[in-house]
Amino acid sequence: MKFLPDFSDIEKAHLIVQQYAHRTPVLTSVSINNMTKGNLYFKCENFQKVGAFKFRGACNAVFSLSEEEAQQGVATHSSGNHAAALALAARMRGIAAHIVMPRTSPEIKKKAVAGYGANITFCEPTLQARESTLAEVIKDKGATEIHPYNNFHVIAGQGTAAKELIEGSGPFDIILAPVGGGGLLSGTALAAKHMLPECNVFAAEPAGADDAFRSFHANKLIPSDHPVTIADGLLTSLGERNFAIIMDNVDDIVTVSEEAIVEAMRLIWERMKIIVEPSSAVPLAAILEGKVDVKNMKVGIILSGGNLDLGKLPF
Repeated sequence: MKFLPDFSDIEKAHLIVQQYAHRTPVLTSVSINNMTKGNLYFKCENFQKVGAFKFRGACNAVFSLSEEEAQQGVATHSSGNHAAALALAARMRGIAAHIVMPRTSPEIKKKAVAGYGANITFCEPTLQARESTLAEVIKDKGATEIHPYNNFHVIAGQGTAAKELIEGSGPFDIILAPVGGGGLLSGTALAAKHMLPECNVFAAEPAGADDAFRSFHANKLIPSDHPVTIADGLLTSLGERNFAIIMDNVDDIVTVSEEAIVEAMRLIWERMKIIVEPSSAVPLAAILEGKVDVKNMKVGIILSGGNLDLGKLPF
């Protein structure tokens, strides 16, 4: 099998994903356009099943398994959205999902994963503990690992969000996505560069978790070291597949402050009347801080998700 997906794999993924996922709406805001001087279109993956774009990739990965592979179930380590997405996709296919979660994961995310019927194993909140616990689970159950972002079918599935955005509201001068592990960004970049070769693809990342920014500008993978940010969906380091696609297809990666993330998140809540998690607000934060100039530009933004603890709002 190919190491990296291309646009034809996103098209294949879309045939699967559209059977199970929501075709999420694209919203605009006159007041945010007036503030930014741009023409912004928000692809609302906060309205996706499990409340995040992650369902697209998990769904494609689960339904791309052979019958033989599927019988053994699937497994992953995840503190949140990917765990819930994989659990739901597995339930839809009628197979087992084994999820390793750090014991410090938000309660709302633990409840969601359990609610979708997954078998949860808790571990210490370190990458090493997550990986070693997952290895034990896979050895014990024979399940197929579905990595949250460094996975061929996951990347192709995540690219379907940008494909829908461009089909429904394009063309765009700029497409913006947040970046954590790079699953959404790599899929988005593949779709955008194929469908709109002239379009600039930019990513935004919290300054406190800037491994993708540093990796991109150093032209080599630099893992995350003790990232600190309110955008808990963007704490992971880039995957190898993701990095390779990003280096070939992304025009720039910028960083934003925590203050700008909170401001952007509040703006989306207040002006657009929708719930987004901090990670979703990062691209708009980049525009508000002047890191991405959108004046008189038509801009597509992927709002990645809306899962957060309402008892811990930053405003």
